[in-house]
Amino acid sequence: MYKIVIKVDGMKCGMCESHLNDVIRKNFKVKKVNSSHSKNEVVIISNKILDEQIVKEVIYFTGYNVKDYNVSEYEGFSLFKRKK
Repeated sequence: MYKIVIKVDGMKCGMCESHLNDVIRKNFKVKKVNSSHSKNEVVIISNKILDEQIVKEVIYFTGYNVKDYNVSEYEGFSLFKRKK
């Protein structure tokens, strides 16, 4: 799984967060998406890496500007994770 953190300019309130979450869910198959206007970021958890250019275009056409886009591997949270 992957964690994608996108820095976004233009979110001002909870409705902006909700709007971006809905747009991401409608355009991409994701496990989880969470937006924060106070942090100016969108965090996406996905089974596969999303096409960066398409994500940027979707966000741009929604009315926001992408400032940064970072992808990292995501192992999730487990109380029973084995130590290696």
